[in-house]
Amino acid sequence: METFNDVISGDKLVLVDFFATWCQPCKMMHPVLEQVKTVLGDKIRIIKVDVDKHRQAAGQYQVQSVPTLMLMRGGQVLWRQSGAMPKADLLAVIDPFL
Repeated sequence: METFNDVISGDKLVLVDFFATWCQPCKMMHPVLEQVKTVLGDKIRIIKVDVDKHRQAAGQYQVQSVPTLMLMRGGQVLWRQSGAMPKADLLAVIDPFL
């Protein structure tokens, strides 16, 4: 079974969405992430990490608020931002890293 560290340590660009089930802005991000995946396809991997179920990962990356989005490759954080954002803005952030 693939672990969180396996996924973020690979060569592929990964968008990590640290979220909580009770968080309204997190719920707003779900369709945005689906649209981003539709646009970018296999160029990026998108994973969701529930901060209540995976406290160790959230703590390791000092996630203080949700949603927190991170772009990662090779175990390195390339970009991070807390708060919901529109699809166009998220695509503009991702594009230089593809």
